[in-house]
Amino acid sequence: MNAPSELDREVVYDALRAVIDPEIGLDIVTLGLVYDVAIEGDLVRVTFSLTTPGCPMEKAITGGVNAAVSALPGVGRVEPNLVWEPRWDPSMVEEGVL
Repeated sequence: MNAPSELDREVVYDALRAVIDPEIGLDIVTLGLVYDVAIEGDLVRVTFSLTTPGCPMEKAITGGVNAAVSALPGVGRVEPNLVWEPRWDPSMVEEGVL
């Protein structure tokens, strides 16, 4: 049975579109920085990267991931998972954006 508050990956991805990389001015989904969303009960694990290691926006973007996802109905815990492999490159940006 599908309850209105049931979490799914698309809802989480839509929420993550509110997280903007302030240096570039685009959201992290459009930039291709979100590599995976996994939902286990009320836990949402977001695997993402940044444009460069040592990016000064790391705390802001990680905080944005936490805030955007935790605001969704049914989310009990958010686990941001920052990874460096595969390394992000501009070819990961959604087509037609750059």
